[in-house]
Amino acid sequence: MSQFDDRQKGQEAKFAFDAEKKFKAEARRNKLLGIWAAELLGLTGDEANAYAAEVVAADFTSAGDGDVLDKVAGDLKAKGVAVDEATVRQKMDALVHIANEQVASEG
Repeated sequence: MSQFDDRQKGQEAKFAFDAEKKFKAEARRNKLLGIWAAELLGLTGDEANAYAAEVVAADFTSAGDGDVLDKVAGDLKAKGVAVDEATVRQKMDALVHIANEQVASEG
């Protein structure tokens, strides 16, 4: 029975580790997306970092990526930046790979 308990604890630890890694990667992707969008919006320095934080926070509005996509695409449209939702989605998809690499390299 001890081997079974050890195995179960190992699987639970791996699940928790994987879930934390996924959460960190999504937050990092959202931050990178926010920085990209901030540049398009003409924001720099502290304003760009504050906007990136808003994008990260937008992910807690509802489940999935739609809330982040809506925020960034809506903000760009409101400022007259000619970037459509498909382009924002493509950027999100590209940044997820970069974010995963960064989180993995941090350990």
